[in-house]
Amino acid sequence: MPQELYSGYGSVARLVSVVQAARPGGILLVFDQGSFAKSGAERAMEDALSGVRCVRFSDFVVNPRIEDIARGAEQFRTEDCDMVIGIGGGSAMDTAKSISLLAAQEHEAGPVVRGEIEPGPRTARSVMVPTTAGTGSESTHFSVVYIGDEKHSLAHPSMLPDTVILDPALTESMPPYLAACTGMDAVCQAIESWWSVNSTAESREYSRQSLALGLRNLEKAVTDPDRDARECMLLASNLSGRAINIARTTVAHAVSYPITSRFRVPHGHAVALTLPWFFEFNDEVDAGSVQDRRGVDHVRGVLNEILEALGVASSREARELLVDLAGRIGLATTLSPLGIGPDDIDAIVRHGLSPHRAENNPRRVSGDDLRRILERIH
Repeated sequence: MPQELYSGYGSVARLVSVVQAARPGGILLVFDQGSFAKSGAERAMEDALSGVRCVRFSDFVVNPRIEDIARGAEQFRTEDCDMVIGIGGGSAMDTAKSISLLAAQEHEAGPVVRGEIEPGPRTARSVMVPTTAGTGSESTHFSVVYIGDEKHSLAHPSMLPDTVILDPALTESMPPYLAACTGMDAVCQAIESWWSVNSTAESREYSRQSLALGLRNLEKAVTDPDRDARECMLLASNLSGRAINIARTTVAHAVSYPITSRFRVPHGHAVALTLPWFFEFNDEVDAGSVQDRRGVDHVRGVLNEILEALGVASSREARELLVDLAGRIGLATTLSPLGIGPDDIDAIVRHGLSPHRAENNPRRVSGDDLRRILERIH
C-alpha cells in the first residue's frame, strides 16, 4: 500500500483526520522529550489526540537501545494500543518504527534485532512526524538499534510507515548545530545511495533531487534560516530517505557508527567526516576492486553524474567542496578536535567495516584502506 504523505506549512493539522479515519483503540505516542514542546509538536497534538486514549513513551536515549525499544513494545502490548505515532528526530522515529514491528512478535527483541529470527509483519498503524530535517527515517523500512556498542539494522518491508507528515514549522526550533548535523546526513545519504551497488533509476532520481535541494539550502537553513530553506531541507531529507530505502547507504555510514557510539559525535556529523574522502577512493575503482555487478564503466558513469550535480570537475574538487560546506556550517572536519586520537583509529576500523554497508560500496574497502583514509582526516 503506498505511503500517505502530507507536506507543507500547517500540514501537521492533517493528523486530526488521519487519527479519525484510523479510529484507533489506543495510541502509543513516541516522542523526543526535549523537542516535543519546543518544536510545537505537543501543542499540535492536542486536537489530534482529543478524545483518544493515548499512552506516552519518551524514556529512550539518542541512538536507540534495545532495552528501551523492548520496554516500549511491552508497553504497547500491555496498554492494548493499535497505533504508533513517532514525533521527533531520527532516534524517535527509529524507536517508534522498531516498537511497531517488535510489538507484533512472539519472540524476544534480541534475536529479532540480531537477525537470528525472521520477524513477522507489523500489525499496528504507523504515523511519523519529523521535527528535524536530515535522517529521512520517516520514509524507510529499517531502523537503527544498538545492543551495547554494536549497531544493528532492524528491517522489514512492513516497517515503512503508513503516513508521514512533513511540516517545516516543526523544524524551526532546531539549533544551528543540530540543523547542520541532520542536513549533512541528508546530503551524505543522497550521495551514498547514488553510488550504492543497489541503486536503481528510481533511487538515483530521488538522490539527484535530494542533493540539489540540500546543496542550495543547507547553509542558509543553518546560518540564516527562512521558511523556504526549512521546507526545502525537510523535503531533501525525505527524498534521501526514499533513496536509501531502495539503495541503502555505504561505507561512510558504516564508519560513522563507531564514531557516534564511542565518541558521542552526532550521526550526521560523523558521516560528514569521512564521506568526502570516499570520492577519490571510489574514483580509483578497477576491475579487481569493483563490487557493483554492473561493472567499472557503470560506476564511473555514476560518479560523473554526482560530480556534475555538485558542479565540480574531479573527485578531489568534490571532496574539497563538501569539506568546505561542512566547515562553513560549523562542523569540525577532522578527528582530533572531536577527541579522536591516532590510537583510536584501529577501534574505528575494527567496528566500522559493517559487511552489509561495506558491500554496498562500489569499490571494495579493506581495513588498510579505511585506516589510510582516517589517518588523512586526523
